Order: sequence, then C-alpha cells, then structure tokens
Amino acid sequence: MSEERAASWQRRPEGGGRFALALIRNFGLYFGRTPARLVLFPITLYFLIRRGPERRASRAYLSIALGRPATLWDVARHIHCFASVILDRVFLLSERFKRFDVRCVGLEELHRAMDMGRGVLMLGAHVGSFEALRVLSLQRPDVDVRVVLDVGQNAAITSLLQALNPKIASTVIDASQDGTAIVLSIQEALDQKCLVTMLADRALPGHPAAPGEIFGRRAWFPSTPWLIASALGVPVVLCTGLYRGGNRYDLHFELFAERVAIDRRRRPEALAELAQRYATRLEHFVRLAPLNWFNFYDFWQDDRAAAHAVGGARERAGANGNA
Repeated sequence: MSEERAASWQRRPEGGGRFALALIRNFGLYFGRTPARLVLFPITLYFLIRRGPERRASRAYLSIALGRPATLWDVARHIHCFASVILDRVFLLSERFKRFDVRCVGLEELHRAMDMGRGVLMLGAHVGSFEALRVLSLQRPDVDVRVVLDVGQNAAITSLLQALNPKIASTVIDASQDGTAIVLSIQEALDQKCLVTMLADRALPGHPAAPGEIFGRRAWFPSTPWLIASALGVPVVLCTGLYRGGNRYDLHFELFAERVAIDRRRRPEALAELAQRYATRLEHFVRLAPLNWFNFYDFWQDDRAAAHAVGGARERAGANGNA
C-alpha cells in the first residue's frame, strides 16, 4: 500500500457536496426535523448504491467492531446514522436545542478543567456529533468555543456553518495555516479561557504521527494535538457526542491530562504512549455505539506505508514542538 492510498480519505469528495447539504438545510429548517428525517431513507439508499469505496470501508470496519461479518443492512444502518447526525447538525448549529435530549456524562471533569483558568484543549474524533457540544452554552453561557477546522478540506461544511450561524463561523481557527500561525491562534484563544476543539483521529500524510492499536489493529494518529498541548501547558479533555437514535445524544467528557509533558529526549516514545492512550479511550467510546464511527475509509494502514507517509515529518514534529 502506498502513501497515495493513505491519503485516499482526503481525495474523496465531501458526502453530498454543497448542494446536498444546502438541500438538507433548507428542507429541515422549512419543514422541521421529523419530515426531514423521512428524506434520509432515499439519501441512505443513494449513498449505499453510489459510494462504493465508503460502502466497502463501512463493511470492513463493522465486521471488526461487531465481531461478525457485516451485512448490507448493517452498512445501510451505518450510513443512515451518519445522515441523521448530518441533519441534526443543521439544528444544533442554528442553536435549536429544545428538540434534543442531550445527556452529559463526566461534565464535572470538564468543569474542573475549565476552572483551572488556563483554557481547555478538547479533543474529539469522527465519531458521533461534535456539534452536540453546543448545548453547553445553556449551562455555561460564559463558555466560548473555538473550533480548529481545515476550511479548504471542509468547504461544504464551512459554507453550511456560515449560512446557519455566522457568529460561530467567525470563531473557526483555520487549520490550513502554517504550523506556527495555528499554534499562535490556539494560544490566543486559550489565553482567553476558551474551549479549543480539534479532531485527533486522522493522521495527514507528511505530518507527524504516532502508532496506536485500536480494535486489535495498528493505526496512525496525529501527533500535533499532543505537541500543541505540551507546548501550551493546558488541560486536555476528550469529548464524544454519541447519537443514540431519535432525538437523543450522550455527551461524554473525560479528563485526559491536566498537563501533557513530552520529554524531548524520548519524544517518539512519549508520542506513541499518548497515541495509544487516546486509541484505547477512542475504542471504548466507539464500542458504546459502533454505528457512530464515521471514518468511511480504510482507517488501518500498513505499517511500512504509514512510516513512509510520516517519515519525512520528523523535522516538522520538532518544529511544532518548539512552537
């Protein structure tokens, strides 16, 4: 397997593109959530038929997670779960929270981290809905959330966010900036006691990464979140918003570390230990709701290909750490 394959998820078009997301947005806001959910069935069928790579990746993943050969029905349920979360994103980003039953687990751990007064780096994954985090504004209206997002890679989602809530869109930290600019933007937000959120489960080819075992198989996880956390000395909290069907979401918060310390003399080993700790907790949450895994590509990569993909990034890892 080559680096080209390792980067395949980046080359795949966003599910549905701008037109599909705009259609879902307008239909949902005009007719309401219940009628809009009926439209998810033909959407699921369309993706099940037309998106072969995603269908095969879903089947391969579900066979691992479920411990048995996944059926086409399992794949359809997986896609429908993803479509449901995308639809709900419309209402969560437009702050229509009353239609949802959001239950929080471990909220006291998040509050404890926030009360340390250093800002909080919150790490999520492509699991469930990160947008469910917005309901925190009902309990802590003083909390300011900043999202680290690659605007270029997520053009359709960025456009949707701008249309639904320009105020939230203005708080996005663009991850396509150079490393130093990203770190400075994150540091500025943390200095203002913000919650800075970023996804930590997809390693970019050519960027620093470390191995971790998840579901009994080795995968590669980005090192940048840990390098940033170490450099800025802020608490790290894991957050997962699991979709439980209907209108219910379970928000799980877990304090990962009050402070991440990386010994420069053993940086690769320290990053691998952090990646494995993260992978272990990620697997725990995914097992609670397997259909919430939204990495529709070959997540597990051949060790040699992955090593090649990150082999040229050692110097960049050092640069990010120094930043």
